[in-house]
Amino acid sequence: MRSEDLPILDDSTAQALRDSFSGFSGAGFSRRGLLGGAMAGGLLATPLSALAQTAPSDQGQAEITVDQARNAPIPIVVPSFGEGLGDQISSVVAADLESTGLFKVLPGQAGVTGMPDFVALKAQGARALVAGLAAGSGSVRVEMRLWDVLTGQQLQGTAYTASSANWRRIAHIIGDVIYERMLGEKGYFDTRIAYIARTGPRHRQITRLAIMDYDGANERILTSGQWLTLTPRFNPVRDQVAFLSYANDRPRVYLFNLASGAQRMLGEFQGISFAPRFSPTGNQVVLSATRGAGSDIFIFDLASGSKRQITNSGAIDTSPCFSPDGSRIVFNSDRGGSPQLYVMSASGDGVQRISYGNGRYGSPVWSPRGDQIAFVRLSGGQFSLGVMAPDGSGERILTQGFTLDSPSFCPNGRVLAFCRQSAARAGGAGFSSGLGMIDITGFNERPLRTSTGASDPAWSPLNT
Repeated sequence: MRSEDLPILDDSTAQALRDSFSGFSGAGFSRRGLLGGAMAGGLLATPLSALAQTAPSDQGQAEITVDQARNAPIPIVVPSFGEGLGDQISSVVAADLESTGLFKVLPGQAGVTGMPDFVALKAQGARALVAGLAAGSGSVRVEMRLWDVLTGQQLQGTAYTASSANWRRIAHIIGDVIYERMLGEKGYFDTRIAYIARTGPRHRQITRLAIMDYDGANERILTSGQWLTLTPRFNPVRDQVAFLSYANDRPRVYLFNLASGAQRMLGEFQGISFAPRFSPTGNQVVLSATRGAGSDIFIFDLASGSKRQITNSGAIDTSPCFSPDGSRIVFNSDRGGSPQLYVMSASGDGVQRISYGNGRYGSPVWSPRGDQIAFVRLSGGQFSLGVMAPDGSGERILTQGFTLDSPSFCPNGRVLAFCRQSAARAGGAGFSSGLGMIDITGFNERPLRTSTGASDPAWSPLNT
């Protein structure tokens, strides 16, 4: 066995972890294996014909911007989709929408087949209605219609058929459809977050690679906790996570295959390799590797195993992240005397400093939209989470705290996940480490529940 193929877990432990994913329809660690057919592994989505409409057909769907919804959340009625499973599905849909701060969920009753009572809905103050029905046991069929209450038009009608074990993902997909039809942007509910689960005393914490749905459901622990584990990062096109592990007391970047549970070390470097990020195509990983007292940035090709060094400043160059088009890289460096943010081409040319505020900057990550870079800044003993344009202009602070770190954008670039830690008293008492989310405007900050302490969140692309 080659050193790069050396597993972190022994075979029996890895098999036990694979078996713990039996609820994923026999697909091992893969979420893509959950849903297929017309969409992916076993889920069929078919259109429902529009019912008779009470408004002229040329009125079109509602046009509400995200900025408008921030100021006045969209009142939407989400009644139960039926007893049992239907209640669970509609509850998740309602929670998805309300969690954004852009929707106000109202109570109501409606069936999926008949025409809604638009007069009563308008009197209730509703702008939209979700009418749904779930039926079946082993295999479930979920019908959903989205109505514009003001025009009386059906905006969406879809029936989803899948194993009842996949009901939660059906709910997230419905939430994404509603988000997109009402706001004109893709949603982000059918996603996952990789993170580091933390347990134990402050100074002797056990860290494990973990994964969950974006809302904290379906938590799964992926590694044993034998070795310190940090900084997971999703491959944008494959069920794969890169992360830093101290396995066998050799800190290196590893790849974890979510479909099989297999793990392997990513290449061989002279020093410690760390801070991985995938390219937009998923075929390369940009990372840092130590050299003497500093570190340089390398690009590693997954197909050939070749690596290319793109910085050689003699300083600490780290935390690289590709732009969405793959043409540029933002990174952190102390080459100017203190940690600051720099942007360069993907070849390493044209390095330009972009951070000029008071304090030290780190943890840069490029928005999927390409228009902003999120960062963490330490100034005056306090951490801040902020965003700026790729040229350094328009810096804005979103939230502050004792320790903030690891910003990660959701797929549509509207929300950031991050880690927030509290100060520890004598002996580590009072310390906490958890995850939070915040809109890129600083609006709607909220905690993300996990069953253990948590850090290092990494948001997945939309599931496919």
